[in-house]
Amino acid sequence: QFFAALDRESNSIALMVKHVAGNLRSRWLDFYASDGEKPDRHRDGEFEIGAEDTRASLMEKWEAAWKILFDVVGPMTPPDLERTVTIRGEPHQAIRALNRQLTHYAYHVGQIVFLAKHHAADHWQTLSIPRGKSEEVNARLRLRSKAESDPKP
Repeated sequence: QFFAALDRESNSIALMVKHVAGNLRSRWLDFYASDGEKPDRHRDGEFEIGAEDTRASLMEKWEAAWKILFDVVGPMTPPDLERTVTIRGEPHQAIRALNRQLTHYAYHVGQIVFLAKHHAADHWQTLSIPRGKSEEVNARLRLRSKAESDPKP
């Protein structure tokens, strides 16, 4: 189901993984010194599955690409957020580039979750609070918060 698309115009999880990995690599590799749209990136190809695109190879690219992002963002300091970076020839403050990419990745990760949930159907395990359990979870969190804030004897 990793490679399954809902219809001819839809993307599979595999395509979303390939696209996000390509975007991450392009945007974050050499973040401060080169354009975020690297000349060796072929975005249109990110929406095509080739013979070399196995689940294992795509997940390897996914993991490597996220590492590039975290290696840049992890050591960022407040002054770094004000630095100018370029994406497709357009200058951005690093904080703007970060926000731009955050929304882009959230959009595609949401698509991946939607497809995974669709394919899993009744076997899906929620990633957050299960339906009908909000009050139970809130009560448990309030009790834990109260216990943590009460002075210890």
